Amino acid sequence: MLRTVAVRAERWPLSTPFRISRGVKTAADVVAVTLVQDGHRGRGEGVPYARYGETIESVLEQVNSLSTELTNGMTRLELASRLGPGAARNAIDCALWDLEARLAGRAVADTLGQPPLHPLVSALTVSLDTPQAMGEAAARMTGATLIKVKVDRKNPAACLEAVRAAAPDAALIVDPNESWTIETLAQLQPVLRDLKVALIEQPLSADEDGDLLGFESCAPICADESCHVAADLPGLKDRYQVVNIKLDKTGGLTEALDLLTEARRMGFGVMVGCMVSSSMSIAPAFHVARHADFVDLDGPTWIADDYAGGAVQRGAELLPPEALWGVPDTATPDGAA
Repeated sequence: MLRTVAVRAERWPLSTPFRISRGVKTAADVVAVTLVQDGHRGRGEGVPYARYGETIESVLEQVNSLSTELTNGMTRLELASRLGPGAARNAIDCALWDLEARLAGRAVADTLGQPPLHPLVSALTVSLDTPQAMGEAAARMTGATLIKVKVDRKNPAACLEAVRAAAPDAALIVDPNESWTIETLAQLQPVLRDLKVALIEQPLSADEDGDLLGFESCAPICADESCHVAADLPGLKDRYQVVNIKLDKTGGLTEALDLLTEARRMGFGVMVGCMVSSSMSIAPAFHVARHADFVDLDGPTWIADDYAGGAVQRGAELLPPEALWGVPDTATPDGAA
């Protein structure tokens, strides 16, 4: 069972800049892994994230360190014992899922005992800008029923009010990306209540989320940077009500499914999110997102020129990139790496 392994860095320019409290992106920088076995190709993508100490170089190094094992048939279970959660394991794990589907002639949905994927209502993101610009961005989101609003500690109320005025009927997720303090969160409660915010995502730094213990919020609070894998969940009780599952944090679909199961068992709500990425990252996340309370998979909609057959936003719904990943080959197997 010998495979060929290819790993490379890719840059996907964005159609417009994407701003959050920590900075601005003009391109999605990813690591792509391709595994070829018996003429079938499996692919996966990981997004290195500086917040977690990752770079393109470090992720490439992690993947390359396992090239011999991958060539000799490393399984997803073996991968989990050799590499911790993060972008490198995500890219490999998802490539293995894709390869398994193509070798077996059986879609990932079938393997999971699920029907074919279907469109999901996904949040559209208003990136951080002036209140006027954010309101204008929200006004262009025709048909959106769920909008995520990126804010920081500087005048978040005005930004949120501008978005709400432009989108009076959409549910709002507010995402400060760890930029608030508990005092900021408390002071903004009346505004958040008046604007009928549906979810507050990671308002405080992950190392300060003990401040949330016993805090009574007008809307559920979702752990993003504070939640990576299922083992994190016990420490989030009585602080968060919802957890955000991202495959680049869990280290792939395998752990993401385990996190989903354990989160539900422990009574957490579930959000499924993503980094700014191509549709190759989003395709496996759909298999978790179909079970979520909140879906935020609009990363590929920021890409200027995504994969052919990638995810497509139509009004409130995101159509899955069904033929891109995790399905049997329908034509002559493509062995190109």
